[in-house]
This record gives sequence, C-alpha cells and structure tokens, in this order.
Amino acid sequence: MAACDVLLLLGLFKKEPKLHFFRDLEKEILDIARRCIGIEIEALSALANHLKSSFADCVEAIYRSRARVVCCGIGKSALVAQKVVATLNSTGTSALFLHAADAVHGDIGMLSRGDFLCCFSKSGETEELRLVIPIAKNIGCPVVAITAKPDSYLAMQADYKIITPVDKEADPNNLAPTASTAAQMAAGDALAVSLLHLRGFTAEDFAKFHPAGSLGKQLYLHVYDIYPLHGKPVNAPSDTLGQVILTISKNRLGATVVTDESGRPAGIITDGDLRRMLEKSPDYRTVLAAEIMNPNPKCIEDQALAMSALETMRSHNISQLVVLRDEIYVGMIHLHDLVREGLI
Repeated sequence: MAACDVLLLLGLFKKEPKLHFFRDLEKEILDIARRCIGIEIEALSALANHLKSSFADCVEAIYRSRARVVCCGIGKSALVAQKVVATLNSTGTSALFLHAADAVHGDIGMLSRGDFLCCFSKSGETEELRLVIPIAKNIGCPVVAITAKPDSYLAMQADYKIITPVDKEADPNNLAPTASTAAQMAAGDALAVSLLHLRGFTAEDFAKFHPAGSLGKQLYLHVYDIYPLHGKPVNAPSDTLGQVILTISKNRLGATVVTDESGRPAGIITDGDLRRMLEKSPDYRTVLAAEIMNPNPKCIEDQALAMSALETMRSHNISQLVVLRDEIYVGMIHLHDLVREGLI
C-alpha cells in the first residue's frame, strides 16, 4: 500500500488540497501573463499617442530619397532590428541589418552615403552606437533614433527621433526587455507600413516578394497555372455510359465534361451522377451522356486566381470546376490540385 494511501486512511492526508493548489497556480500564471500583456499594451498606447511630426518627416524623407534603411542595434534591440529589416524588405523598402558590435569591427563599411541608419536602443547610450553614429554622419547617412530616452546621446545626435516611452518593463524586476522591445517593434512596423502606403504597395507587389508558400500563391497563382497539369476529360452528348465511365476513370478527376460541337460545355457528369443514375435506372446499358449530365456545370475562367476557384468550390460544396477560355472548355481544376499547391 502506498504511503499516501495509508495517510489517507488515517485521515492525515487529503487529495483535495492538491487540486486547489493547481487551480491556484493556474490563476497565478494567468494573472502574471495578463499583467505582462497589459504593461505592453500600455507601452504601445503611449507610443501611439507620442508619435509626432518627426515620425512623419522621417517617413517622407525615406520615401522621397528611395534610399536604403540600415537598421542597427545590440542585444535584444538587434533582434528587433532584424525583424524590422525583414518587414521593410518584404513591403518594398530596401533594408539591411547592421549589428552595432560588428559595425565597429569593420561591418560599418556596408554603409553608403544617403543610407538611413535606424538605431534601436532603449537607453540610447549604448557604447557601440556612440562609436557608430559619428562615423555614419561623416559618411553622409541620416540617423533615425528609436529610443525610450529623448535626452539620450542617440536622440540628441539623431536627425529624426521616434521616441518609444516606456515607464516599466513587464518583468517584476523591471529589467528584462519586454515592453520596450514591443514598442520598438511596433515603431518599426509603423515605419514600414507608412512607407508601404506611400508607395502604393499592392497585394500583387507583395506576392512578388513572397513567391514561396501559400501566402504568395494566394496572390499570384492562377487557374491557368494548374489545369494543364492533368488531362482534359471530355465526352459528346451521344456517348454511351461505358464511354463516360472510361473517360472519368482515365483522367482521375472524378468527372467529365460534355461539350457541344463548338467546344462549349453542355454539362458535367460526376461520380455522384453515375451512382445516382445506377440507383434509378434498371437498364443503364442504353443510357447516353446527354441523359445523365448536369446541364449547369460550375465554371471558372482560366485567368482567375486559384483562390477564387477554391472559394467557388467551397461555396457550392463541389470538388471540381470546368475551366473556360472565351467560353470554350479548356480543362478542369480539382480540389486536389489546390491541396497540392498548399492553398488548403
């Protein structure tokens, strides 16, 4: 017998307090998490209210110059700078990352006259930035400060100031970069999105920078990119049931299209149509395609986006669409095609 069972029999131990302990721990954890998020929300709200004309001037200057943005920082601020560089590049603004520690050991050579050096630092007093900024200014690079301290060295030396006021970090010791890095990240995102709007950056432009993955494919993949990858199941209205079944089996798309003499779709026959016909017709040997086809097939133009095909299939609860070009049947697109392309 286990020791706890003996104690339980003696009335000296109860299992209920253990459950209460875990419930109390869960509440404590959730309270800590919500407090952390609340502090970061306060920092973001303060940032939004603190944005001034210097931010707008900075965005306009970068936009008009068409120059590169070189984001620089050290420690956690360097990680934020790397993310902002990725966001800028993916939204049409050429950007580079420069680690402040590496900069003072040769990497500052990546700076060119006219580049905007965007420095991320909560304190604005980082030793490495104190070395980098004078060199950057001598090269002819405008300096952008993203800092919590408006009276810091970085802010005082900068051509453009984006102040991220942070009263406290989210950790109980007020030391770990949490609220401050959240504000830095938001300021960088605001910079990128503002430039995006000024450039008139469209969804199609976004797709050019994201050709891989489902996100990019949603924006650039067309029906004409997909339907030629397999056969074109087609039957005439006078074809027999046997001919229809052979066509469906050969192309493995679960359907065939019945066309008129001009190549326009007159109807569609799916696997489901065949099953329903077999249930109703005792003598299927004499059945012709025209007698069992659905005369209103769901169609899509080959110029349409593949995502439009997916939306149509979902809205009508079907697995395939007839593809048209100038009203002529050119092929079929199946739900499996969209799965293969990663759109589902």
